[in-house]
Parts: sequence; C-alpha cells; structure tokens
Amino acid sequence: MKYLKTALVASVLTTAAGTTMADGAVIKDGYVFEQNKLIPTGARAEVGTTGYGGAIQWTASPYVGLSLGYNGGNISWRDDLSVNGTKYDVDMDNNNVYLNAEIHPWGTSDNRWAQGTYFAAGVAYLDNDYDLSQRSKDGNVKLNGTNYSYNGELRGQMNYKNNIAPYVGVGIAPKFGKNWGVFGEIGAYYTGNPTVNLDADGTFINAKGGSAEADLKAEQQKIANDDKYAWLPVGKVGVNFYW
Repeated sequence: MKYLKTALVASVLTTAAGTTMADGAVIKDGYVFEQNKLIPTGARAEVGTTGYGGAIQWTASPYVGLSLGYNGGNISWRDDLSVNGTKYDVDMDNNNVYLNAEIHPWGTSDNRWAQGTYFAAGVAYLDNDYDLSQRSKDGNVKLNGTNYSYNGELRGQMNYKNNIAPYVGVGIAPKFGKNWGVFGEIGAYYTGNPTVNLDADGTFINAKGGSAEADLKAEQQKIANDDKYAWLPVGKVGVNFYW
C-alpha cells in the first residue's frame, strides 16, 4: 500500500511538471514563458467536502494553470458513513494544503464553458480527524449485520493523519466578465486506509445472543480495511477573482 501511494505521488508530480514545462500547444501557438508569469493571476474562495478556504492561482498559458490552496474547518454530515447497514454521522475537522496543476484542453475556445473546463492533478498534505457517532431513533442499532436493542451511543474516530496524498479531478471554471468567475470541481485523494477506533457507551441486548463488543471490533476493522475508504472524495464550489 505504501509503495502504491509513493508511485502515485511520483506519477502525478511528473505528469504535472512535464505537462507544464513541455506543453507543445503553448510553443506552437507562440506563448513563451516570461518571468512575470510567476506572479499570481487570481484567487478563489471555495467550500466543499474537505472544508472551506481558498487558493492562489497562476496562469502559465491558456492551457496550463497552477493552484496552491488550503481547506480547513469543521463540517458535519448526517448518515454520511455506512458500514454493513450501520449509518454514522460524521463531524469532520479538516486541515489540508494542496498544489494542483490544471490542464485546460480547450483553453483558447471562444466558448466560456469549454474554455473553463479543466483536468486537475496534484498532491496534498492531509491532516483530518473524523468523529463518528450514532444514536438510535427507535431503540435499535445494527452492528456488523446484527440487530441490537440498546440505550446509549456509538462513537468513534477515523483519522487521515500526516498523509501526503495524490489527487485527480475534473472541474469547470467559466468567466463572467474580465475579473469574476465561478467554479465547481469533483475528484478524489488517494489516502490509503484510515486509522479507525469505535467505542460503545450504553447497554446492548441481542435477543439471539452474540457479542456487541466483538461485532463492534469487526465493524471497526471493516471501515479500516475497506478499499473504498482508501479514497477521499472531493467536491467543492467557489468564486474566482482575476486581476
């Protein structure tokens, strides 16, 4: 798993750097790198599944851009995490710094929507804590596929700590006038499996027998080892300002 993550990071960074430095369309169309292109060309404010924040943007050519940004803060989701029929509410504490290369295949199009369409590849530092909780609405709860009657609360934590994670995504950022625009983006970070801890506070009764403690540990292992939790989905929207 660590080898796969390292290979993905290297591949993403190599692709982003190679595309930025050797964009044949940029050379063919007469765009030459100038020192003033190191100066940021815009900024954006954004909010989404990884928190809220913003980014500074650079435009190397109509086809290639860079975004250096930060997402953080607390966001809560209802019934966001489901494991074998058990749904948990998630309280997310985000702390992410990212650098993305954005490739605009139709960067010189006269159509603002085509011009604003881009593919993103990059890398981020993730330091996220997700608090999990479940309260019964009818006095029942399901653990590892087993139904229990209980009086109490299930709670836990899922951590993506100190992760350097590669990212891929797709977005659209049309301009409206010279200085303003909007954007939307979806993608995913490859994080590897998270660290998970679950705990039960209360009394659990299973009419057919069984062990709530064993089922809780089994459910904890399912979250920690399920491949779908090795990918952290991203969805965000925002406003761009260009100068």
